[in-house]
Amino acid sequence: MKKPNEQTSKTEEGFELKLRLRESKDVTIQIPTDTLASLEKISASRDMSLDALIKLYIGQSMRQDLAKLSADRMLEKTAQVLTRHIKSKEEVSAILKEIRVEAAS
Repeated sequence: MKKPNEQTSKTEEGFELKLRLRESKDVTIQIPTDTLASLEKISASRDMSLDALIKLYIGQSMRQDLAKLSADRMLEKTAQVLTRHIKSKEEVSAILKEIRVEAAS
């Protein structure tokens, strides 16, 4: 069932696209001309608008930053819980270091 703020369309290949319409606000930014020229080349090669490419880049970077913030928050909470149960700061540090290493691999 289609939600009221959702727009559905089909691609030429027959795939169904569901776009969630969200409130937006215009923003003006200054972009160096050489950077803008590069963005225009990339957007043309991807067959997408410059606006869509910039939104894509912002969205990707934002999701990465939000994921890192969430992971940092989780480690902070883990440290707090460990500190309540383990009196040795060295042991807590070693456990947190091990978690960071495991999460990175």
